[in-house]
Amino acid sequence: MLGGGGMSNHGRTQAEVGDILVAVIIPAYRVKNHVLQVITGIPPLVGRIYVVDDACPDGSGRFVIEHNVDPRVSVIHNSINLGVGGAVMAGYRAALADGAEIAVKLDGDGQMDASLIPRFIAPLLGKTADYTKGNRFYDLRVLQKMPRVRLFGNAVLSFMAKLSTGYWNLFDPTNGYTAISRRALSALPLERISNRYFFETDILFRLNSVRAVVRDVSMEAVYADEQSNLKISKVIPEFLLAHTVNFGKRIFYNYFLRDFSVASVELVLGILMFAFGAGFGAIQWAESIASGVPSTAGSVMISAVSLIFGLQLLLAFLSYDITSTPKIPLNDS
Repeated sequence: MLGGGGMSNHGRTQAEVGDILVAVIIPAYRVKNHVLQVITGIPPLVGRIYVVDDACPDGSGRFVIEHNVDPRVSVIHNSINLGVGGAVMAGYRAALADGAEIAVKLDGDGQMDASLIPRFIAPLLGKTADYTKGNRFYDLRVLQKMPRVRLFGNAVLSFMAKLSTGYWNLFDPTNGYTAISRRALSALPLERISNRYFFETDILFRLNSVRAVVRDVSMEAVYADEQSNLKISKVIPEFLLAHTVNFGKRIFYNYFLRDFSVASVELVLGILMFAFGAGFGAIQWAESIASGVPSTAGSVMISAVSLIFGLQLLLAFLSYDITSTPKIPLNDS
């Protein structure tokens, strides 16, 4: 359901974006204290602003309808709470339906500087990327302001995301400040993307499956009196399971279903040899403890050589996987 201030190209800067329509999606859930300020800060090059009320108990969408004066704004109401991912997908669908060529996602809590939108869309306009996302870890001075629990949580989640998405060049995967091109957005199965907090990383996984180019954009987050609904201690176990599933899917899709290369052989042989070396060594060690007789040099050598060669093959596969990060944008493919 749409409502609010209507839609127009109010204030668009044609010199900057030409005839390209840029849309902004703002998921709204308990952000009444900040959402209007976020809207006010959105630059004129943006032609559409979708505020998605995800069945907010505080009536964030209704609040925007009653107090917003920006004619670019429309409010989308989700009849039930779908989660932040579900809210963003609703905004993406509206942006696609209205012909937007670029869709930017901003949080409604004021942590993201809307004046950075030109920086996020520049690689998309220049056809050097299909998707951009924020990275708060470039400036050490900024890191000193960031809560330590977020630093630790993001470091853990970032490493897991590299494994599951295949984008080894990215960091800060849960950063929600993003921009995506229409072609990349059209290639995503929106109905299959996670509706909860994992959606940002799930999008990266699915972007890799279509070989989209993703780039980090340096930014500074603002931490004030906003309240985050994301609890790192609770989401890490949930994210670990989701990352494991996506990692398995990515490996199967990229190295066995769609292609079979030397890296595929390295992975299979590496796993087999490492598992054999570890298993054989454990059995020999257990038998040695039980009998009191030391394992023979030959048994130790078999286990060690298997472990070493297995590890080398796995590292070779990892090196191949890192270098195979998508480099040619969909726009040019």
